[in-house]
Amino acid sequence: VQLQASGGGSVQAGGSLGLSCAASGFSLGDYAIGWFRQAPGKEREGVSHLRGGDGTTYYADSVKGRFTISSDNAKNTVYLQMNTLKPEDTAVYYCAAKRGSPYLPALYYAGMHYWGKGTLVTVSS
Repeated sequence: VQLQASGGGSVQAGGSLGLSCAASGFSLGDYAIGWFRQAPGKEREGVSHLRGGDGTTYYADSVKGRFTISSDNAKNTVYLQMNTLKPEDTAVYYCAAKRGSPYLPALYYAGMHYWGKGTLVTVSS
């Protein structure tokens, strides 16, 4: 089982970035995928999640209306489109997977089964 996150980079405030999370070794339809982020000195927090089986999505209040999560099950890949980025979005972003169809607002980083390596997003003011 492997998750490969990519797409991070540096952008000015108000700009956009897209992240990808390519999964291998399991089918997205059997898992929920979560995007989490961790800024220096802060706890890892959930950003946006997607349930592979039915496409249900969840967004943290801090990103609602700016970020969009989507998936391509044929490619076994989950995407996070981030628009209108703010300096406070600066963090290392991780994708993670949890088996089954969990209640997405309750997804917590400690409960995820598999993790990809993080990708750094830097938003300058």
